[in-house]
Amino acid sequence: MVSLKDIAQRCGVSTATVSKALNGQPDIGEETRSRILRIADELGYMANASARALKTKRSYNIGVLFVDPTHGGLAHEFFSTVLDSIRSEAERHGYDITFINRGLGQRETSYLQHCRYRGVDGVVIASADFTDPMVTELVQSDLPVATIDHVFNDRIAVLSDNLKGMDALVRFVAAKGHREIALIHGEPTSVTVGRLTGFHRACEELGIQIPDKWIRQGVFHDPKSCSAITRELLEDPDRPTCIFFPDDYSCIGGLNAIHDAGLRVPEDISAVGYDGIPLSRIVSPVLATWRQDTGALGTLAAARLIEQIEHPRTAILDRVIVEGRLQEGGSVRQIC
Repeated sequence: MVSLKDIAQRCGVSTATVSKALNGQPDIGEETRSRILRIADELGYMANASARALKTKRSYNIGVLFVDPTHGGLAHEFFSTVLDSIRSEAERHGYDITFINRGLGQRETSYLQHCRYRGVDGVVIASADFTDPMVTELVQSDLPVATIDHVFNDRIAVLSDNLKGMDALVRFVAAKGHREIALIHGEPTSVTVGRLTGFHRACEELGIQIPDKWIRQGVFHDPKSCSAITRELLEDPDRPTCIFFPDDYSCIGGLNAIHDAGLRVPEDISAVGYDGIPLSRIVSPVLATWRQDTGALGTLAAARLIEQIEHPRTAILDRVIVEGRLQEGGSVRQIC
């Protein structure tokens, strides 16, 4: 392994000068610094992580809290891209990531205890029950925290524009002549609140009256529950002409229920998804949906967290809104 002494001998300077150059200290000439950095790179020098941590007071390790009640894991169609973009952005800045959980071997811990044990510099909360006391404990600690699609006071939040997404979908469907619209939404989260607000606001502005019985609570990323609710909506004598589903993956359950009822999409009933996962582009017909910029969600969460870690006095703890875009498809029929 290349040492500071090796670099010093090659450059003809002292090990103290090499150390100053590698640590960005200002009391050496720029020409000398550039030459030392170039030689260090040529020799393949890598600072010892423990030594670097002692000098910088940082571990260069970011915790990622990802709790998926559907147990989709890292193959989750939506969060896989979010998590990969967190990893890529962290690595670009020289950080590793550690997944945070409630256990260390056979020992049960809190999320905060796990963070302390691993010595992470900060945490991205990508998915969790934000009402969980252990999540609250973590957010209220002195660790830098960035959340995705949820807002805490005095914390960084990166948010998908769910209100705008649902507004755009309603207007797209209404432009096709649909007025009898049903909505199956996910669990009561801040994401759901935003989407419901966008849905009702757009319907009100367009003069569309939606019966309460057509607003149904389902479960995100759960085709089975979505299928059951869809069957109930289809049994309504005054069934809707279009059904909004909580996400593209759950929509598969709804499409199966429609098929099992002997109906066709979009000839007999129209369907709309949400998220814009690749699956929405290969189903037949192609699903009309709102594509979320999942890559930007993860990238911005990691970047803003690292900014707070490295510049705690100047980093702004604000909300960042990430826009998506409408993806039209053949699952919505023109009826007028």
